[in-house]
Amino acid sequence: MPNCATMKKFLFALLLPSAACMWHCGSDSPREGDQPLAKVYNKTLYRSALEGVVPEGTSPEDSTLLVSAYMQRWVREQLLMYEAERNIPKDLDIDELVRNYRASLVRYNFEEKIISEKLDSVVTEEELATFYENNKDQFQLESPIVKCLLVKVPADANSGEIAKLWNSRNEPDAARLENVARQYATLALLDREKWYTLDEIAAILPKGTLSPDNAGSKRDGILSDDDYRYFYRILETAQGKTTAPFDYVRGQATRLILHKRKQDLLEKWNEELYQRELKRENVQILK
Repeated sequence: MPNCATMKKFLFALLLPSAACMWHCGSDSPREGDQPLAKVYNKTLYRSALEGVVPEGTSPEDSTLLVSAYMQRWVREQLLMYEAERNIPKDLDIDELVRNYRASLVRYNFEEKIISEKLDSVVTEEELATFYENNKDQFQLESPIVKCLLVKVPADANSGEIAKLWNSRNEPDAARLENVARQYATLALLDREKWYTLDEIAAILPKGTLSPDNAGSKRDGILSDDDYRYFYRILETAQGKTTAPFDYVRGQATRLILHKRKQDLLEKWNEELYQRELKRENVQILK
């Protein structure tokens, strides 16, 4: 169990101190001879609580700033907690909330342990395909998506070689295009298998170039504006309000399958636990 000083070091490093820790740590059990630094009602901040707040090698000026910032944060947290404690609704059972929260944490961690030990996380292609075919209603597109190639080059760059390779249909030139794009392009999207939303691609190109109405027909172009030259080619489109392509939702389908497996695994484990303890008479249903 970490002591309060260690906890403070960790939380301060994250710049997100817990109000509960700030209310209790370093205030009720000072060390012998510990120097009080600040007080808010019946809570006192002692010098020992600042251990680790200032990293080694920090200049005196920066040390003063760190300590001052910490003390200010501590004071504000105490005031907040004091007011919060004073205004707890009479019908709010804090102890019950704490017990329920603890129970949820214990259960969650135990279930994660069961899942890590017993879950089969391998999802086959056949299983994915079957799940996709049987659950197409879960994979509806909200808006159009596209597979495309796009290279964005600064207007003052020498884009002649990119233009030559862009118009080539020779397979070796595709690899050369990637290498040249790395040198000159501000942005290069050259993965032929990756899907993007149409809005993502439209936002990169000059305004009005692509829209849901023309994405299916306006498939290739080289454009320029004051700052950039754009090379784009739409390879494939899928319209909104239709079933998403299988390769677009593969990851989502995998997550859904594994989520269902987790639920089934935990339900089965709980039922086996119940039946086992029932037979051992550790469970009694009292009428």
